[in-house]
Amino acid sequence: MIKKNSTIQEEFDLSLFLFIAKKSLSLCLVFFVIAIIGSYLFVRYSTEEYQASSVLQINQDNTASRVLNVQNPMMETEGLDSKIELLRSQVFLKRTLLKLPLQISYFNKGTFKTYENYVASPYAIETNVKNQIVCGKPFFIKFLSSRECEITYNLGGEKVQQIFKINEWHKLPELDFRVKIIDFRAIIGSKTVVNKSQQFFVINNPDLLINDFSPKITIKMLSAEAHTIKIIVKDNNPRKCSDIANKIAEEFISYDLEKKAESSNKILTFIDNQLQSVYEDLSSAENKMQQFKLENKIANPTNFSETYITQLSGLELENLNLNLNKNILAEVEQSVNGNKIPDVYNLLALLSGTPYASTFSYLIAPIEEMLSKKERALYDATADNESIKNLDEEIEQKKNQLITSIKTIQRQLKNKQSDLNMRIHESESIFNNLPPKEIEFARLKRLFEINEKFYTLLLDKKAEYSISNAGFVSQNTILASAETPSEPVFPNNNIILIIALVAATVGSILVILIRYVMHNNVTSTADIIKYTDCGILGLVPKYKKEVPISQLLVDQNPKSVIAESFRSVRTNMQFISSSTGPKVISITSSISGEGKTFVSINLGGIIAFAGKKVIILDLDMRKPKIHIGFNASNEKGMSTILIDKNTPEDCIQHSSLKNLDFITAGPIPPNPSELILTHKMDDVIEKLKETYDVVIIDNPPVGIVSDGLNNLKKADIPIFIFRANYSKRFFFENVNNIIKEHGIKNLSIILNGVDDIHPGYGYGYGYGYGYGYGYYDDDAKSRKKSWLSNLFKRKKNTAYGYRY
Repeated sequence: MIKKNSTIQEEFDLSLFLFIAKKSLSLCLVFFVIAIIGSYLFVRYSTEEYQASSVLQINQDNTASRVLNVQNPMMETEGLDSKIELLRSQVFLKRTLLKLPLQISYFNKGTFKTYENYVASPYAIETNVKNQIVCGKPFFIKFLSSRECEITYNLGGEKVQQIFKINEWHKLPELDFRVKIIDFRAIIGSKTVVNKSQQFFVINNPDLLINDFSPKITIKMLSAEAHTIKIIVKDNNPRKCSDIANKIAEEFISYDLEKKAESSNKILTFIDNQLQSVYEDLSSAENKMQQFKLENKIANPTNFSETYITQLSGLELENLNLNLNKNILAEVEQSVNGNKIPDVYNLLALLSGTPYASTFSYLIAPIEEMLSKKERALYDATADNESIKNLDEEIEQKKNQLITSIKTIQRQLKNKQSDLNMRIHESESIFNNLPPKEIEFARLKRLFEINEKFYTLLLDKKAEYSISNAGFVSQNTILASAETPSEPVFPNNNIILIIALVAATVGSILVILIRYVMHNNVTSTADIIKYTDCGILGLVPKYKKEVPISQLLVDQNPKSVIAESFRSVRTNMQFISSSTGPKVISITSSISGEGKTFVSINLGGIIAFAGKKVIILDLDMRKPKIHIGFNASNEKGMSTILIDKNTPEDCIQHSSLKNLDFITAGPIPPNPSELILTHKMDDVIEKLKETYDVVIIDNPPVGIVSDGLNNLKKADIPIFIFRANYSKRFFFENVNNIIKEHGIKNLSIILNGVDDIHPGYGYGYGYGYGYGYGYYDDDAKSRKKSWLSNLFKRKKNTAYGYRY
């Protein structure tokens, strides 16, 4: 059963797939060449990106605080997350970058790439910027000599070019600057080494510097257990990468010490204020006690009640501690109320050492967490954003909770102090019954001892916090300093090449698959067998050299593959028409270019070799070619014969081959169809059959016009030409329609232009051309093919069998 042809491949044909793959090798090779060249150009002209990293270990243990048993609330509330956020913050990064030589960038501009001379510029620029318009704009500099340079810049759309003296300050409306030469030999050398590249510098805006470098800096936690943080910096300059990574680590240590020292200093300032006040009270009490001794001439009073004095002293000292805590809480409350965003470090520092430090640290920690969250959110949103406002409301709520807790503790302290004052009043009432002088001296002595003890207590606290402050020296450690990278992380030569090769491979496979799936050409006898019931008369291989249009070849090399293929066709024709007498062979095709004229001429030539008299008629009057193949005149021919202008004898021309004659198409008529369909055409053929053994008719393509169908019906051997890798599969519908509608049952097919390297091109029969193929070739090189290759090819070729 004949299968209807499709425009796409519905069944996988390995032979066809390998054939298409081989035909696509040149295109695949182009893909790989483009991929390799493209990867080279990409690597060559892409801007390199380098990466450097440093490792920082966070150690919050304060040895002095641990020895003195002084609680440091910062250790409880601050984790690695807060440190990472600090390192990412714009304030910290700006502080770090401003301490590096990034205020002015120096460049060399080549033909394709621009290089930055970070800390390696042979000249330096000192500036005093008056207008930020100069920031970010290139200033091209050309050194005329060691004393003069030419600077070209464009500000406000106007190009300015001026000559300036070296080492002298110059004043412009936008800035003051001075050019200093560091290495004039390097400047001269760069003109030749960098192929006279342009040198220019850019003044960077400190406020915008962070925007350029922030995306290039990555801060991440390396190990939570080891408290390590990794700082990664990427940039186009390798030295700059390592410098920024190291400076961030170094600056973090300095910043952390400054922040902790700032908190400790606030505590020390508070203690100093308290010391000053207590010292004044102590001096006053001491002076009053000495004055009392002088006035009452008492050298060493021992008659007073020591019990009551000791008791009152303890109560007074406790009262003073309560006052101190009340003052601290009042200070904390004032700090919270006075700042929209509370200073967490200051609050924890003030509460350090009080009985309430741990309690308030739990209230302050959420505030610190929300402040960090707000700072991260401000990277992507403005202060008017709804999420920022929600955070502000949450911070305000936590502040209110903190203030409420402070007021609650203040009320407790007030109640406790009221109770303590009552006990002091009771103890003092006892002294009222003692002699007045004894009472007065005891009171003065009690005040002196209380102030003295409190003063000593403050001095101890000051010493403790001073030692604790000194304990912050080396807690954070740089475990690994960044080294200047020698190789860029982008582009990676090997990875780029692999990607290019993979892309070329995938592209090649896709092209082969697409060409295979969309392949709709007739390629082998398998297609003929699949899509039509016509017999396969033979195959004509593709000629290895350039062939002129419709040239006669069988006489040039009688032992060639092409000559042998036409002998096979000549032999197989006897199976189509075995009757005696003259034969009419009618040849046509679907479209022009399938080789029907070439087959007509060479088939006629090979029949003439056998001693038969052959004449070829060119009836393709719209596009005649017979005269071109024989290099003959076309002034008269079939068109003039059919209009009775000439007789067949007048138009017969002889070829260089014995027994082979031809009649050309003649001048192109306006009505070729009508001429072919007249009875005159039948008369001409019958008359020629009287003289010739074989009449070969080269008809017009039936896929375009129907002129040749009448001749196909009347022919003894009707032949339809297909050309391998040229004719489309849907052309078989023309053949099937001719058989079905016009009743041409003995129509045979010749497959022309077969590429003999494709094993899928079976010969369709097990004799004749199949046996001769291995012995006849176009050149000596082809004859050197291995016997195994020929055997394999013959085995493949005999797979289909001959069908009519």
